[in-house]
Amino acid sequence: MNLEHLKHRLLDKERELTAAVSQLTGEARETSSGEPGDPADEAVSSDQKEILFEEGALEWQTLTQVREALRRMQAGGYGICVDCGRPIEPARLEAVPWTPYCFADQSKHDG
Repeated sequence: MNLEHLKHRLLDKERELTAAVSQLTGEARETSSGEPGDPADEAVSSDQKEILFEEGALEWQTLTQVREALRRMQAGGYGICVDCGRPIEPARLEAVPWTPYCFADQSKHDG
């Protein structure tokens, strides 16, 4: 497993997600014009704002996972499943470098 390669991928993803969260939050704040309008316009604006905040929340959740993976890497526990303590499959880390779980334990969390 090439830790340096995965670390660069995690750092790139962290930068990408930080920018995305900032942009989505800004767009959500700008969605309401602050001017009284007709109820239909206000409803559309409210729906757009909710969608942007939901997207931002999903991006924030992934950003948190990326930062936790970087902390595990620094502490020496990266690539080890946080549930069972077995190594996470290299192909899984390559696909989702921020995953804290092996495939079997991820299935348990997905329900």
